Amino acid sequence: MKGFPDKPSYIIELLEGGVTLEDVIDGHICEQDQVEKSAFVVGDLGALMRQHTCWQGLVPQLQPYYPVKCNSSPVVIEVLASLGLGFVCSNKAEVSLVLEHGVPPENIILSSAFKQLAHIKYAAKNHIQHLVCENEAELSKIARLHPDAKLLLQLTTEAHAAETSMPFGFSLKSCRHLLEMAKELGVQVVGAAFHIPSSCQDLQQAYTHALSDARCVFDMGLALGFNMNILDIGGGFTGSEFQLKQVESAVRPLLDAYFPQRSGVQVLAQPGCFYVASAFTLAVCVIGKEVVTHCWETLSQAEKNEDTEFLYYMNEGVYGSFSHKLLGSSITIPSAHKHALCAGKAMYPSSLWGPSLDQLDQVVERCLLPELIVGDWLLFSNMGTCGLEEFSCASISSQLPVYYTVFTSDWYEMQEAGVALDSAMKNFSMLQYSA
Repeated sequence: MKGFPDKPSYIIELLEGGVTLEDVIDGHICEQDQVEKSAFVVGDLGALMRQHTCWQGLVPQLQPYYPVKCNSSPVVIEVLASLGLGFVCSNKAEVSLVLEHGVPPENIILSSAFKQLAHIKYAAKNHIQHLVCENEAELSKIARLHPDAKLLLQLTTEAHAAETSMPFGFSLKSCRHLLEMAKELGVQVVGAAFHIPSSCQDLQQAYTHALSDARCVFDMGLALGFNMNILDIGGGFTGSEFQLKQVESAVRPLLDAYFPQRSGVQVLAQPGCFYVASAFTLAVCVIGKEVVTHCWETLSQAEKNEDTEFLYYMNEGVYGSFSHKLLGSSITIPSAHKHALCAGKAMYPSSLWGPSLDQLDQVVERCLLPELIVGDWLLFSNMGTCGLEEFSCASISSQLPVYYTVFTSDWYEMQEAGVALDSAMKNFSMLQYSA
């Protein structure tokens, strides 16, 4: 997923004196009501800090490596880099972006199933040594183009295999052959990686199998003379504190058994959605409306009943801000902006569509909303992992404005954590928000 479009320098609205995020959204809706009624995004940078604090408090043993593909906004990268996170990049552009924000090469991992030759060469040129290897062909390419690389072997897991039809990583049975092949080619293997998707219903069983397999791979690697010292347990963190606690309770005893602290193994995780999802809210405007009335007769009484359903058309759809819907991701149910709400207002079945009139451009199939009129606004929360950079001609606007905010309390906490305007945050300009 791409990130939000940003300019080289960013204006951050500083919220103080009881100002809320809702006040900021209200203000920008009022601005848009006077002009084009374009969709826009509000980013709460303090949410990144709050999620970081939550992560450190619940799973301090897991070092966070942020997967840039979740949201490649330079603002997000700059804040997370200042907080000391590592980064997982899938291509040359992401590596370049992260390097530009001062992240040391040793804190970057290049990971993708099939890496372009130019990307491997770029990693070698910029001294990025840690690469994830997922198949035999990749191993041969890396040995030829980046002989100094330090590889993490990607293990397949039953939980991930059940979610996708594409082969993903090595099975435990094939790892011995890959380790021997790496030995012959003179490439260092330093660890293993796996991924448990957030949709997994039995976390305990999934992590038990995955960590047991990883331990076997470590033992095989050590037997062949490799210095196995990095374990990456992947992503699958939704952003929910409750779900993170579930993962922690499943993983902690297994790590204590298979990879205790005295082993010296560095344990990484990839909390992408966890960090950024809740930080962004998308505001869209209703640009069209249809009313569908379903009539039927009851069997017990000879009377007719009617069920009214509304179809709303928005100025953003699956060919723009909601492109992740086409990849199978679910869309959160929006809330109606408060100006469209009245106490005791009836709720109606509704479906939400993009502006293209394409049958695929259905954003939300069914939800309950009050009756809206053209010009009303809908707010979609947890939009931090959605790419808002690329739009087709069906979109009303070619670029969504992104308004960044931070509460004074969060800003002070970020500064205490090492985020400073005069160093890593040199591209930020603070502006006190005025309603």
